Amino acid sequence: MLELDHLAVVADGLEAGRAAVEETLGVALQPGGAHAYFGTHNLLLGLEDGLYLEVIAVDPEASDPGVTRWFDLDRMQGAPRLGNWICRSDDLEAMVARFPEAGAQVALSRGDLNWRMAVPRDGRLPFGNCFPALMQWDCAAHPAARLAASGCRLQRLMVAHPDSAELAAQLAPVLADERVAFEPGAPGLRAEIMTPSGLRVLE
Repeated sequence: MLELDHLAVVADGLEAGRAAVEETLGVALQPGGAHAYFGTHNLLLGLEDGLYLEVIAVDPEASDPGVTRWFDLDRMQGAPRLGNWICRSDDLEAMVARFPEAGAQVALSRGDLNWRMAVPRDGRLPFGNCFPALMQWDCAAHPAARLAASGCRLQRLMVAHPDSAELAAQLAPVLADERVAFEPGAPGLRAEIMTPSGLRVLE
């Protein structure tokens, strides 16, 4: 089975991503860290219900990773946007066998956090990046538990795609989350987030 773990805002620069998210949600992001394997770094925001939001971008001070970066960051252009949703599993191997197009498992770590992520060879997830990135935590810790409360809660995640019915059908047997909805339309994600200032929409 899959559970919603976190959301990722992709940006062509971390500060641009910070500015966009903080302006939209009206709350401050917290420090994250670097991912040496992919040459990226992030900022974080704790959400209620054990979720979190990350802003992720290529780290200009990192060496060329020699591999295609995750979250399709090598093709990132334009304004920061909600680019990916990430679901965790207790059996990533089984999920990758079920959804081979989700990518091959890559072992990653940051400090005492250890996890595996399924990453496609070209960095692009199925359904125009609307298919969730699949992962498994291989440690007791979880980033959300370490983040200060922001007063923000995900109300609904809308996943739009011309073949949204097919995407929903593929995920239905392994994902049961009333917050996640699918709709026909141009590929994209929209998160409705309740903040201390009211409902805000992150796209």
